[in-house]
Amino acid sequence: CDNPDAGPYALILAPTRELAQQTQEEALKFGKPLGIRVVSVIGGLSREAQGFELNKGCEIVIGTPGRLIDVLENSYLVLQQCTYIVMDEADRMIDMGFETDVKRILDFLPVTNQKPDTEDAEDSNMIMKDFLSRHKYRQTVMFTATMSPAVERLARTYLRRPAAVYIGSIGKPTERTEQRIIMCSENDKRNKLLEILESGIDPPIIIFVNKKKAVDILAKSLVKKGYSACSLHGGKGQESRDLSLAQLKGGQKDILVATDVAGRGIDIKDVSMVINYDMAKDMEVSRLWV
Repeated sequence: CDNPDAGPYALILAPTRELAQQTQEEALKFGKPLGIRVVSVIGGLSREAQGFELNKGCEIVIGTPGRLIDVLENSYLVLQQCTYIVMDEADRMIDMGFETDVKRILDFLPVTNQKPDTEDAEDSNMIMKDFLSRHKYRQTVMFTATMSPAVERLARTYLRRPAAVYIGSIGKPTERTEQRIIMCSENDKRNKLLEILESGIDPPIIIFVNKKKAVDILAKSLVKKGYSACSLHGGKGQESRDLSLAQLKGGQKDILVATDVAGRGIDIKDVSMVINYDMAKDMEVSRLWV
């Protein structure tokens, strides 16, 4: 970073700590060989320690909205030379109530590098000239599974004549995924779940539950039944959350019981089954894309 006091070149916003850390891990894979420093800024860990890392200078900052607001307002982080913004899982950030926080973060960006909303600014020669210059126009990228009115509002406010890229069929899961709906009463749900687990499904398995308290209750009951299970939700400390994910990825645990908020977007390879123990709150956002 040529001028560490001016902040990073790129800022990536993620709705959850797990997704921010996962993004950091992937960024480091190509960043380290190129000498690019990546710092994550998330809740549950020391703000002062994160501030110390920011003060050393970095090219990329990845963070969750709440902690980003904290470090920006307390001057641990400035965005004077930030020209690349990524909003990952934008719809989830909105659903979690972060719309105001996201807007506050984006308002910390300098207005001097915002691309004019004019025809001249869209000219290919002008775009190439800007790309080759030292003082580039800001580029904003938004990833979203659904386009709610709130997400559209955010896009209209902060994106300039954006190009829309659709991956796959909207609202349709991958063809490799088989979906089933099992109708049963509330009292029969646990027995039906045990019946499914006893059918010999290979791990890892992820079970989504809507409430934090219910996550702990279900995970403990599975352990009592002899299953190797761990839990993940926003009420757990960061070390505990990291441990649960590491145990599932490393094969020490077979089953992860999680809330949708904590579990969406996490990268677990070769998941054999995803069970929505409770009805999904939003049928547009399938939790089968883990």
